[in-house]
Amino acid sequence: MNKSTKIWLNYLVGGSISIFLLLSIYRQVVKQLHSLDAAAWQHTGPVASLAACVALMLANTSLEGYKWYLLTNMAGHTDYRRAYGSYLAGVAFSIITPNRIGEYPGRILYLRAGNTIRYVTVSVLGVLSQLWTVYLFGLPALIYYNITHATVLPRIALGFCLLANVAAAVVFLKFGAWLPRLQQFSWLRKFGVYGRLLNRVDFKKQLLVLVISVVRFEIFTAQYLILMKWLNVDVPVFEGFMLSALFFWVMAVIPSVALTELGVRGSVSLFLFQPFSANTVGMLAATVGIWFLNLIVPSVIGSILILRMRILR
Repeated sequence: MNKSTKIWLNYLVGGSISIFLLLSIYRQVVKQLHSLDAAAWQHTGPVASLAACVALMLANTSLEGYKWYLLTNMAGHTDYRRAYGSYLAGVAFSIITPNRIGEYPGRILYLRAGNTIRYVTVSVLGVLSQLWTVYLFGLPALIYYNITHATVLPRIALGFCLLANVAAAVVFLKFGAWLPRLQQFSWLRKFGVYGRLLNRVDFKKQLLVLVISVVRFEIFTAQYLILMKWLNVDVPVFEGFMLSALFFWVMAVIPSVALTELGVRGSVSLFLFQPFSANTVGMLAATVGIWFLNLIVPSVIGSILILRMRILR
């Protein structure tokens, strides 16, 4: 296949994927906005609060782009601009997959194909850092919820979360030690060379990746509470933080597709926050807002960037 044909095919394939993703996003946004009571937006707080949420969205995406930049440079040289574009493309791919599992494959597809397995290896560290962060914050949130709602299901959830935190700590902190053991299995021995790359992942880099994940969690929790306040949902700060952390933990546990998870998000939000406020319309609107800012906006940009992605090489 000559170079000219590859270029045209890349534009055709990339353009087709972009159009498909953009149409999927458009249909879902229209559907969700139509299902939301317009009254939610008629009595809101100061514009500065909404501006703060947008600024936090930019900080959130920039931090995740930087975290991915750190990870990809453990596998091969990548500049920040390309890593950030790769992250946005991954968000676009994630919207049509259960629990957003298509995000990291989408990121890797956007990057050079030569180091695919290496990128898979370091992406595991990124996934673990964000998942462990959700469970770290979910633990005190579940303790709080068990104190206020002492029933069987929250107790089971607390036990599960505690065990998951222990498992995540062992896997994450010993990340450089367990993967090279793949060589013990003959059918996985060919991947041993990628295990050796983990020697480049020192403890300081792992901690930095984890710290970025923690900061990002605090950012979108703050976004959620600010949007609640902006939409006149009055929840005390401490209780709001605990319930927001529990909300994000539940969303990490429940299987869902990003394009259809808003209904699940709304139901969970109402269940958790209704004891503190009767403003159910505001709760649902805040859920739509956090979904739109942190998923839809980046996925639209990522869908456009996919036009430039080289599928064929």
